[in-house]
Amino acid sequence: MTQKPLNFGLIGAGGYIAPRHLKAIKETGNNLVAALDKYDGVGIMDSFYPDAEFFTEPERFDRFMDKLRRNNPDNKIDYVSICSPNYLHDAHIRLALRNDAHAICEKPLVLNPWNLDALSELEHETGRRIFTILQLRLHPAIIALREQVAKGPSDKVYDVDLKYITSRGKWYYISWKGDLSKSGGIATNIGVHFFDMLTWIFGDIKENRVKEHTADHASGFLLLEKARVNWFLSINPEYLPESAIAAGKRTFRSIKMDGTEIEFSEGFTDLHTRSYEQIIGGNGFGLEDSRRSIKIVQEIRAQVLS
Repeated sequence: MTQKPLNFGLIGAGGYIAPRHLKAIKETGNNLVAALDKYDGVGIMDSFYPDAEFFTEPERFDRFMDKLRRNNPDNKIDYVSICSPNYLHDAHIRLALRNDAHAICEKPLVLNPWNLDALSELEHETGRRIFTILQLRLHPAIIALREQVAKGPSDKVYDVDLKYITSRGKWYYISWKGDLSKSGGIATNIGVHFFDMLTWIFGDIKENRVKEHTADHASGFLLLEKARVNWFLSINPEYLPESAIAAGKRTFRSIKMDGTEIEFSEGFTDLHTRSYEQIIGGNGFGLEDSRRSIKIVQEIRAQVLS
């Protein structure tokens, strides 16, 4: 028997990451019923779901979901995909669960680890689940690295160097991303998925030290159960290595373990779709999966503000 397509809502349809979610909903054979964004230039929806309802006000989106749930329960929204600014994730997750829908939220799920505890209570109250996108855990090269470490000596502590540079223009600093209180800062905005990956492979946090933190770059040291990690993150293209500049690239990512480069430059294109397949199949990543990385970035922010 063919499963009936699921109904989705989408919050943050005008955002950078929204097209990956639209593609994932489409490629998993499901329907987008309604979308929300205060910005109304969302022509990208025409390529995926031109017939979806669209709202620019959360109150009307909330009302639409509520009416659909009450008046047409067989066609209510099953999942809400959340691609809104980081500081609004918590509120938008609550909106979804209050309307009897599961939430699929981009990282960081929330800005502080204690927010996870409150959302866990809401899961229990509503019977709905909260999922997050931790797509690096589905990358074949990262899975292979985790297996390699798991099979290695149990007492070995690896030396790891992480460098990630993703160039951004002046708009970044004017947008919510440049506001520490809204984005969580650069370590949260572009680093949280790497911190998740590192703790997934090398275990829990024992020490977290910030070396430098500015508007366009940050660096620090993490001591994990099985790794000593030096990390560097930047949105400034001046930090790109010559090899990347010569190749015309504006993004550079590198992970070295004991001096050996871990190749994972390819294989990112379908990871959101694979994440949706896992979630719909009952194997998605939830609140507790995201706790370590959220704890790391919150501690980084606390050190910066102290």
